[in-house]
Amino acid sequence: MKTAVIAIGGNAIIMEGQKGTIEEQFENVSKSCDHIIDLLEEGYNVVLTHGNGPHVGNSLIKGEAGKDLVPAYPMDACGAETQGLLGYAINYTKKMGEITTTENPNVTIPILNFQGIPTGIDLRKVLETGVLPLIDTAIAHKEPGIGMIGAGVVNPPMECFKKAALALAKRIKELEA
Repeated sequence: MKTAVIAIGGNAIIMEGQKGTIEEQFENVSKSCDHIIDLLEEGYNVVLTHGNGPHVGNSLIKGEAGKDLVPAYPMDACGAETQGLLGYAINYTKKMGEITTTENPNVTIPILNFQGIPTGIDLRKVLETGVLPLIDTAIAHKEPGIGMIGAGVVNPPMECFKKAALALAKRIKELEA
């Protein structure tokens, strides 16, 4: 059996003339995967890796733009940082799959065999697994037009899920009475 080692990155992710939005990147990767499927159908053993472009380039640009505020990283550190981010995103998606009810087939993840994104947090699964959802947050300034003053991600406390389960059980008993 023949083996093909394929790195997806650079022009396979952002085409000439594109801005590089996440939608463009997913569409372009999807098109690249069509060719990979052809190789698989021809009997190739395919080893797929990420070429890390344009992500590492974006990281270098950010470092250059902010170098007066914080020291810029060298290219190898930017590469490690962006590759680690990809692993983090894959792991996070798999974890969220443990506590959700379904997948959204309209938003798929190429590197996870085009599985849909995890959708619908299941209270029971959160309590059974102990896995807390990761919530993307943003805080807007109180004055219009100023924009965000903070952003980040947070796990809600397990206590809110326990209280929700108790409230649900109480409501079910009320409905059954």
